Amino acid sequence: MTDLTKLTLAEARDGLAKGDYTSVELTEAHLKSMDAHRNLNAYITETPEKAMEMAKASDAKRAKGDAGKMEGLPIAVKDLFCTEGVQTTAASHILEGFKPEYESTVTSNLFGNGAVMLGKANLDEFAMGSSNTSSYYGNVVNPWKDKSGKDLVPGGSSGGSAAAVAADMALAATGTDTGGSIRQPASYCGIVGMKPTYGRCSRWGIVAFASSLDQAGPMTKTVRDAAIMLGSMAGHDAKDSTSAPIAVPDFEAALSGDIRGMKIGIPKEYRVDGMPEEISKLWDEGVAMLRDAGAEVVDVTLPHTKYALGTYYIVAPAEASSNLARYDGLRYGQRVMDEGDSLDDMYMKSRAAGFGKEVQRRIMIGTYVLSAGYYDAYYNKALKVRRRIYQDFEGAFGQVDAILTPTAPSAAFAIGENEGDPVKMYLNDVFTVPASLADRPLSRRTAAGSTADRQAV
Repeated sequence: MTDLTKLTLAEARDGLAKGDYTSVELTEAHLKSMDAHRNLNAYITETPEKAMEMAKASDAKRAKGDAGKMEGLPIAVKDLFCTEGVQTTAASHILEGFKPEYESTVTSNLFGNGAVMLGKANLDEFAMGSSNTSSYYGNVVNPWKDKSGKDLVPGGSSGGSAAAVAADMALAATGTDTGGSIRQPASYCGIVGMKPTYGRCSRWGIVAFASSLDQAGPMTKTVRDAAIMLGSMAGHDAKDSTSAPIAVPDFEAALSGDIRGMKIGIPKEYRVDGMPEEISKLWDEGVAMLRDAGAEVVDVTLPHTKYALGTYYIVAPAEASSNLARYDGLRYGQRVMDEGDSLDDMYMKSRAAGFGKEVQRRIMIGTYVLSAGYYDAYYNKALKVRRRIYQDFEGAFGQVDAILTPTAPSAAFAIGENEGDPVKMYLNDVFTVPASLADRPLSRRTAAGSTADRQAV
């Protein structure tokens, strides 16, 4: 039998439909792969018993002719999605042991369509990071190494999801993207990652980072797989006030592969100083590929995107400081206190013990920009710039069908390489945050280590 872990989502779906193998066999193969690749630390919580139960139930459904769109397909779930009865930590000590009594809308949709959960994938704590080294449960290791054999970061925050798919430990995985947390790890691990338009997938049941930016999306081996999975994830949800009340199209059927006559925009502002030659070369190769496929390449301008990184690191921490205020040891999260402690003592001890350094840093930044005397100078001004960035994209899409940019300013770097410089780490998001601030969708597909990015309307 063919190595079942090497199949794409589409191939596995078609093989199950033909009876070439069962969901139980497919799931067992991936559980063995998880055993073999545990050194990558891609999962926080593995759920083999639950996976086998779901696989058996899926085979029974198929035998009755009642197969869903994701029937019997084993996937990883980023540990930011609440899963009923299964530990959900957001990779933070403060939520260790938390087992939700409800299911997120996205995972509910996937499981309703027959998907099988292999486990909960590792991530940067509360999705705050670009390297997947801030998890309380240890860093994830990229399945790919550099030429000297060094271990590389998988990108973040959805690094566990990306590593699981790249190492064939899951056919696909869910991710979330706030400022690049699907796109950047997909680039670093050489898989497909798509950030849908804000509102396309429900945020209900996803542990919040920055509510006006967070969006769930698929992480897969191919573009077709991303289309299949997104079709199962998406949909209007009355429980999420930002959920788009629009029908979900057949994304897979729309994959014609024909881009003749399409206009592809190249923003001059993304030719940043200090960009490595290999990144510029890959970008130029992407342009040539599109031109050879019949697309027209057009220069566009996004003048305010040079302010996007600074804007993002005001807006996102501000929203995070508000969202994470609930984790105080009283309403949510583990409680740390000694006899005789005051309420304030309990708050401080619980948060100091429960939150990692990066989460604490972003909470402090967010609290500062929202404080009296600085709210107008920082937060309100950032909202105005965000509007300008949105208008830039609106203007550009009046001229072109899609925009091609790099995903990251470098290839995957060695674990621990940039840990001492938070600003340098934040610069990893320089190409991804503009589209997030403009609520735009992005999709990504290249070979491992490459960084060309394709924006889809």
